[in-house]
Amino acid sequence: MPTTLTETPSTIFTPPADAFAPAPPEARGGRRDTIRMLVAGPTSIEHARFAELPHYLRPGDVVVINNSATIAGEIDAVGIGGPVVLHLATVLDDGSWVLEVRTAPDARLSVLDAVAGQRFVSGGIALRLIEPYPHPGSSPTGIGNRLWRAASSGDVRAHLAATGRPIAYGYLDQRYPLADYQSVFATVPGSAEMPSAGRPFTTGLVTDLVSRGITVAPITLHTGLSSQEAGEAPQPERFEVPSATARLVNAARAGGGRVVAVGTTVTRALESAVDEGRLVPRRGWTERVVTPSDPPQIVTGLVTGWHDPQASHLLLVEAVAGAELTQRAYDAAVSLGYRWHEFGDSALLLP
Repeated sequence: MPTTLTETPSTIFTPPADAFAPAPPEARGGRRDTIRMLVAGPTSIEHARFAELPHYLRPGDVVVINNSATIAGEIDAVGIGGPVVLHLATVLDDGSWVLEVRTAPDARLSVLDAVAGQRFVSGGIALRLIEPYPHPGSSPTGIGNRLWRAASSGDVRAHLAATGRPIAYGYLDQRYPLADYQSVFATVPGSAEMPSAGRPFTTGLVTDLVSRGITVAPITLHTGLSSQEAGEAPQPERFEVPSATARLVNAARAGGGRVVAVGTTVTRALESAVDEGRLVPRRGWTERVVTPSDPPQIVTGLVTGWHDPQASHLLLVEAVAGAELTQRAYDAAVSLGYRWHEFGDSALLLP
């Protein structure tokens, strides 16, 4: 399993200190589809609202979305050193959990001095750290381990359902309910963090796309925890590309249509199901990391949010859009005050 990346993004930028969206657009007086959308093509950059997405696509294109629903993966716990916040990513095939230990009360920072054997209690459950994840060894920065595999006692799923809350970080202005972390496509629970690129869609927008001859097709990829350290590779994630989506994507490509992935999650799933240049039905765990040196074979366009400098997601964006277009898009987003992170603004990249 990959832990570190040998590539680094070439896009250079510094997001403004106030660039993080502190709340969903609905809490800021708008609708989901009224967020800003930067549209970048080979020779132009335009600025629109997300509701205008259908105007930038063509009949015969296929828009692939992620139908994974966000779970309540954050809980308060107590360890030998006092209160902490636990972020639970996923349960593995052997029944152990992948988790991150973060500082209480707002999960602002990773706790990097945890050790194997350490035990955390939350209500009627306990989680004991077994070893660093995805395999034993030091973190990319060499200052501690961020992700752990943990054994559990008690019904963790029931405890999350009863007392958990959506995973959040210190830049939000308050707690928001789980419903605010679901897209209109969310039907299969399993994502630790919201597949946020699909959040701005509304049922009306989907109807508009379909009425224009643009296909909307689903995949499932259950997100893990964000790769937050520079050089940290995405963790393995569960995914499924159904046979119907494979047929629709292959038909669109054969007819000259574009394959527009809604988010890095969709891109990773699609590119994990390629066989001799065609999309095939596939399910399981993916360790695929899309980078400029290992670029996509299926995805030709991308709807995405704005990613932090040096993040692995940014490598994927460069792989789809190209380094030059990505740099122009980020320069424009920074200069015009686009909002970052899960409740922020969007980009449509059509290289």
